[in-house]
Amino acid sequence: MVAYVLLSPYIMLFSVFILVPVLMTAGLSFTTFDVINPPKFTGIANYVYLFTQDTVFMKFVLPNTFLYAIVVGVGGYILSFLIAWMLAQIQALPRTLLSLCIYVPSMLGQVFIGVIWRTVFSGDQSGWMNAILLQLGWIDQPIQFLLTSKYFMLIMIIVSLWSSMGIGFLSMISGILNINREIYEAAYIDGLRNRFQEIVHVTIPSMKPQMLFGAVMSITSAFNMGWIGVTLAGVNPTPAYSGQLITNHIDDYGFIRYEMGYAACVSVMLLIIVYAFNLLAHRFFDEND
Repeated sequence: MVAYVLLSPYIMLFSVFILVPVLMTAGLSFTTFDVINPPKFTGIANYVYLFTQDTVFMKFVLPNTFLYAIVVGVGGYILSFLIAWMLAQIQALPRTLLSLCIYVPSMLGQVFIGVIWRTVFSGDQSGWMNAILLQLGWIDQPIQFLLTSKYFMLIMIIVSLWSSMGIGFLSMISGILNINREIYEAAYIDGLRNRFQEIVHVTIPSMKPQMLFGAVMSITSAFNMGWIGVTLAGVNPTPAYSGQLITNHIDDYGFIRYEMGYAACVSVMLLIIVYAFNLLAHRFFDEND
């Protein structure tokens, strides 16, 4: 009984802010709801439309989301570990300063993207990228980087990787620094030959909790960074749907078209996808394995 009393604040907060909204979203996904009129039950019509008639979702949104999640989620995760490992090899003071510099963009990413990155890829001669390319003679006229579908996803990925070193990155540094050095010494005595084997056989197995936490954070953030494309383009949908992710599709239907029932349906699909990826992360880094 005491345990339930102690858990009650968490249970209450979890229910109010997570469980109830998820259940309400799942319920609304089976309705048509425009915010003004009461929800009208339509069964699985929204799901049928999603997979059979929503060509934007199947042709652009879903492929973009998986491409972005794989490159930014997995790539950002690997990059976070490698940078954390390299920083762990240097002295404390420069490590702290460099870690702070790398971590700051994850906190101020939206401000930097709205000011700096839009200036870098501005479509006129004042844009840094256009100015450099014009000066080198590689182009004859400025390129509309943020309005051209050919470049937009690549720019989104670059900006996302730059701002992806967040809490997961810090947890990896902490995990590496807290590994007992005697384990490394014992491993080299047992036949360990180089730093790569050290990483594979000692470092990663010794910090599975931090690796799992970093994987979950990386996956969750990768599926929730549609705002980067909107911030860069200044509009939703993004140019020719080239940077349109599932979260942008939800915002488009939910807050622009006010088709809340359909937006809830897409939200449920996003929840299922993220949950599946998180199960995969647990499979790789579960301490019981």
